[in-house]
Amino acid sequence: MIDVEIHAGSESSAEADSPAGTGHKIAIVRIDRPDRRNALDIDHCQGLRDGVGQAVDSGARAIVLTGVGTSFCAGADLDQVYGEAFTEALYAALHAITDAAVPVIAAVNGPAIGAGLQLALAADLRVAAERASFAIPTARLGLAVDPWTLSRLAALAGGGTARAVVIGCETVAAQRAIDLGLVQRSGDLAVAVAWARELAGLAPLTLAYSKRAFNEAVDLAARPSAAVTAAYEACWASDDAQEGRRARAEKRPPIFQGK
Repeated sequence: MIDVEIHAGSESSAEADSPAGTGHKIAIVRIDRPDRRNALDIDHCQGLRDGVGQAVDSGARAIVLTGVGTSFCAGADLDQVYGEAFTEALYAALHAITDAAVPVIAAVNGPAIGAGLQLALAADLRVAAERASFAIPTARLGLAVDPWTLSRLAALAGGGTARAVVIGCETVAAQRAIDLGLVQRSGDLAVAVAWARELAGLAPLTLAYSKRAFNEAVDLAARPSAAVTAAYEACWASDDAQEGRRARAEKRPPIFQGK
């Protein structure tokens, strides 16, 4: 399930003159599926969309997104990822994050793989625990991620790193992600919450404008040509995608044919 907690700003007298002491609300949205390492199925994608909406509607001025347990999000639930319904639900969750008029901080408490990395990319800022890692292993499955994900990853971590992650199937560790600029701060949920409280005291219209402008620049760059769209769709419709699915079920390495 998706847990949503709404918190007022700190009310301690020691912090009364700081942004953390303004009393503005923040929200913590947790993916609570630790038995599956917080892998996303349709229900959890819809829960994320609704949870972010609930946080915004409550008046929260900043949102922290994190996972329960040792994983941030291990990716898509591969039992559902092959259907259009899952893709639509995932994109709705991503849009809820990017369209929210308040800053969203991903508190990456463990591996952020595939769809988990997409969630982290959709957030405005990222805080990573020492055990966090980032990867998109679609080439090992015969699948593909959309052009928005590629553009967002390249914009945040650099084109070379984006190619290494997607084409080379490399995993980026937490410290490396910080060095690259993919992650902005090191720390746990408490660090992310403290940052959210700082942001909650800043000018909300300025933050909303800045977020929209940054996102629009990436969205414009990510508009694919007809050829790119066709190539993306061909991956999902391919024999290789089915081979990846069979290989996973049979617990063997896939044998891809490029068909």
